Amino acid sequence: MARRREGRLVDLEVDILAAGMELQGDDGEFYGFALAKRIAERSDAAALTAHGTLYKALARLSERGLLESVWEDAAIGEAEGRPRRRLYRVTGAGELAYRTELEARRVVAAAPAKAAFA
Repeated sequence: MARRREGRLVDLEVDILAAGMELQGDDGEFYGFALAKRIAERSDAAALTAHGTLYKALARLSERGLLESVWEDAAIGEAEGRPRRRLYRVTGAGELAYRTELEARRVVAAAPAKAAFA
């Protein structure tokens, strides 16, 4: 697994923020399973190996203030015959971190490769 650089996002976190902003635009909030489905649908997304990986990343993003979450009203889940969901929203800081990460990646990709031999 790639090591995290200070202040940077790993690929899965970028995928979560991108898919989360899409879902948030559609429904206002999103939950883990819908997020996992959206990430799987994205052709440029890194492979999601397990839902546990997703939920750990959601927790990290929440701790950093890039996501906020609330529990859905239990009555809603009960009426639909399912457990209640934890609902997430990408914060303004999350949107900024996402844009900043994409720009940092563009800069690295655009930088000319240094010659191996000088």
